[in-house]
Amino acid sequence: MEKEKDYAEVEPVAGGVLTVRFTGAVSTDQNFQRYLDEVRDRYRGAGTIGVLFDASKASLPHYRHIRMQADWLNTYRELMESQCVGTAYVIPNGMVRGVLNMIFALQKQPVPYEVFSNTADARGWLNAKLSG
Repeated sequence: MEKEKDYAEVEPVAGGVLTVRFTGAVSTDQNFQRYLDEVRDRYRGAGTIGVLFDASKASLPHYRHIRMQADWLNTYRELMESQCVGTAYVIPNGMVRGVLNMIFALQKQPVPYEVFSNTADARGWLNAKLSG
């Protein structure tokens, strides 16, 4: 049986930055939950971090997964507030930006964030947040 494609690749924290790259795979209950669990697990023991979500290749998630993301933000709000200096989103696609707005309409983002059209600008913003 073929392994289901990951919805996102969650890299180990490097240089204070946790990078999450969305693969373009269709969201399923399993791969979306796995992505959320991996992000949570990367926070543990990471100290102060910035988070970079690269949604350049993101597919549009099902509404129930948008809800799961909003619930995750609520559940782990204190964790984020205590460890995360900011979140940079790389979202060149307007429809995917709309999904982010839907998530934040359901649950406010608990840390400072910015949306960028490219990774270089996002990394620059995060590096400034981490050094400030």
